[in-house]
Amino acid sequence: MGIVNIFRTDVETKREAELILYIVSKEVSNCKVNFDLEDCDNILRVESEKCLDKDITDCMVKLGYTCEKLD
Repeated sequence: MGIVNIFRTDVETKREAELILYIVSKEVSNCKVNFDLEDCDNILRVESEKCLDKDITDCMVKLGYTCEKLD
């Protein structure tokens, strides 16, 4: 893979994260996603061949979560 993007989220539990990972992997093709809920920003990490910022944030908002790209 090529591009790695990091997002701050308001996801709090492992169960929420697992559900989101499942849905994001179905809705946004060709990417690897994982959460770091130990981080204070509840990080969502996305690795892909192309920039998927809008796709990821749109999917998270649709699911009812906040998602802000970190630089």
